[in-house]
Amino acid sequence: MTIRCEIENHVAEIVMSHPPVNALTVADTWKIRDTFKEIDENDEVRVVILTAEGKGFNAGIDIKEMQSVEGWDHLLGSGEACYATFDQVYNTRVPVIAAVNDFCMGLGIGLVASCDMIVASSRARFGLPEVDNGALGCASHLAKLVAPMKLREMSLTCKPATADELHAWGTVAYVTEPDDLMSKAREIAGQILQKPPAAVRFAKAALNHLDVFEMHSNYRMEQGYTYQLNIMGDGETARDAFVSGERVITR
Repeated sequence: MTIRCEIENHVAEIVMSHPPVNALTVADTWKIRDTFKEIDENDEVRVVILTAEGKGFNAGIDIKEMQSVEGWDHLLGSGEACYATFDQVYNTRVPVIAAVNDFCMGLGIGLVASCDMIVASSRARFGLPEVDNGALGCASHLAKLVAPMKLREMSLTCKPATADELHAWGTVAYVTEPDDLMSKAREIAGQILQKPPAAVRFAKAALNHLDVFEMHSNYRMEQGYTYQLNIMGDGETARDAFVSGERVITR
């Protein structure tokens, strides 16, 4: 099962598991959206933990799947799935904790920045390889995690940042040893469960209103540039090179 959800003691744990590197298919991405929607309608759930198992938290969208389908429908479907999923995670009524076990790239940045808190393993790295892939995307979300000039460096060079760097910048709440990641995320969830449920939900809603980062609309703008690159042929060329092994994205 690629995306699974377990609910226990008012905490929902959503786990991504798509070996070897948790590159998500379009169906996986829609499944995350649908799972969060179901949770949002479940009044028994008071906290969500989003995590992954295996080699990494997320390696972005599955480029090999994208290149296996002729025409534009799959590319456009991928964009719609990401757009809807990030929005659903962000607007989930209860707090969402991202527990990042290892590398978090591309689509993964959109997911974690849409959460309310990030706990990361000391092995975690965060980055956007989009320019290498002839695309744009999730700089709108990375802007919430790093300083403005660091955002430019990371976007233009595709160089990732470590969990310790994001912790120093205040955007990763806690850095743990790999084996302690989930226990820390569950500890934070337990602290939230001690608070009045209605007050927590209203606090989450208020914090979203206070948020100065217009991730949803800005991400739509980035998608427009990505589609332009595809019309020009640059996106297709970059993805073909990745699939053929001519160019390997470094993490």
